[in-house]
This record gives sequence, C-alpha cells and structure tokens, in this order.
Amino acid sequence: MVRLLTPADYISMPWKNGGGTTTELATHPSGTALDDFAWRASVAAVDRDGPFSRFPGIDRTIVLLEGAGMRLTGGGRDATLRTAFEPHSFAGDDAVDCTLVAGPIRDFNVMFRRDRAHGTVAVVRGRGAEIAPSGFLLAFAAKGAHECVIPGRPPDRLAPGHALLVETAPGSEAKPIAIRPLTGDAVALVVSIDCP
Repeated sequence: MVRLLTPADYISMPWKNGGGTTTELATHPSGTALDDFAWRASVAAVDRDGPFSRFPGIDRTIVLLEGAGMRLTGGGRDATLRTAFEPHSFAGDDAVDCTLVAGPIRDFNVMFRRDRAHGTVAVVRGRGAEIAPSGFLLAFAAKGAHECVIPGRPPDRLAPGHALLVETAPGSEAKPIAIRPLTGDAVALVVSIDCP
C-alpha cells in the first residue's frame, strides 16, 4: 500500500502532558491512541521551556526542523540540538527537560514501541538516496519538494510538508524507495520501520 499524506490528513493535538502541541502525521496501527501505537510520526511546536512527555517503553528520535534549537537534559544525558536535520535518539522512559536556545522551534519526532517496532531516520538531500526496503517507509518533505520512485509505479511528487507512507502487505516483497530532492536546498526525512 502506498499513501500520499497531505496536511489535510494530519491530526493536531496537545502533548500527552499538555505542555505543547503536536501534529500527528501517521501511526501504526492507524488511528491508535498514544498508549497503543507500534510507531508514530509527528511534528511538534515547542514555544516554551518545560518537560517532554514521558513514554515508557518507547524509543524516540527527534530532528530539529526550524528555530535556533533546544537543550535536552535528563536520563544521564545533556544534548543541545542547534543544527537542523540532525537526528537525535533517546529513551521515552527518561524524564527529559527542554530549554529553548532562543525562541520557539519545530521538530520532527518519531516513536517506536520497543517490543513492537524498531526503526531509523535517514536525512536525504543533495543528489538524493535509495532507501532499502522495510516493512514501512515514511518519507516526509521537511524542506522543499521531492520525487519518490518505487519500482513498478509512476513517480510520486512530494510537496513541502507532505509525506508518503509505504506499507508492505504480509507475504509481499518489500520494495526500496528512491528519494530525489527537486531543489538544491530540499531535505527529506525518511523513516524505515520494521515490526517483528
């Protein structure tokens, strides 16, 4: 199954702890609640300092999209995210506090429930990349437009802020996806997910 996701498909909601807002791009299974997804991808707006929501049993990867950055402390780590499009992973079990560097930011956030899914986030820019097959592939046009090419199907064009979700049906052969940025400064985030 291949599905093009536009902002009209996304769902806006408050954070689990009420400290900010998030826009849910996709979950699996589709439509599941925060305590029952296998994986979830979203874009969050952070406009003030405060704690992140805790998600026990969840592995998280966060990517700064816009803004001067943020400092994350907790779980025995101290990390400052100042550069856009650099993935940072941490455990959702940890109590993590966020301090904004200089004003509001937006970030891309993907969560994997440890006993049901695992995945990685690849940053695609420049000449593009071919992403190896996975059970699920989610390509998000973080900046600029992109062309997505899957064997056996016409190319799909991703406008900025749009996403392409590729799900391999049980018993079917997973296919790779080629991501081609259409402008020199375009950046895509591609999440590869497997659910054992």
